[in-house]
Amino acid sequence: MPKTNAIINIQNVVAIATLNQKVDLNAVVRGYPGVEYRPEQFPGLVFRLKRPKTGTLIFSSGKMVCTGAKSGKESRSAIMKVVKELKKCGIIILSKPSLEVVNIVASGSLGGKVDLEKTVSTLGKTMYEPEQFPGLIYRMDEPKVVMLIFASGSLVCTGAKKEQDVYDAVYKLHEILEEQNLIFYE
Repeated sequence: MPKTNAIINIQNVVAIATLNQKVDLNAVVRGYPGVEYRPEQFPGLVFRLKRPKTGTLIFSSGKMVCTGAKSGKESRSAIMKVVKELKKCGIIILSKPSLEVVNIVASGSLGGKVDLEKTVSTLGKTMYEPEQFPGLIYRMDEPKVVMLIFASGSLVCTGAKKEQDVYDAVYKLHEILEEQNLIFYE
């Protein structure tokens, strides 16, 4: 990994899990009254955990969507804890859920100020309309992520499926900005 002043913080990991079976959501509500379930408004049940602090949507199809985790490991832990709680309240779970991380959102700082006007033409695959939004939108091909880059050097990276992709993308961006003299340090 190249040397950089960048600071990166994973903010949210979204993972989907499949139980490969139907789930009686009304039975979950009876066994676990703390869940949120309003089928007339939304077909999923919301199961919140305090540790790790996550929310998991559970659908009658057996599909689950976990949000709020700070790592892939934490999202797996949350899903397994929800499954354990479902079993505790009498829901029979036949097999271990399959789990896949589908989106990682991270925020960070590049450690310097970025010349967005020049960056637009240098990077390619960008969108920058400062009258509408103060950040530059950059679609990186490898790793496949989307970054919001601000003149202050702050950034948001989204779309990664692995944590390492976030770090690789930010380091790669930082390296390009350095090489092209588009980042300035005070």
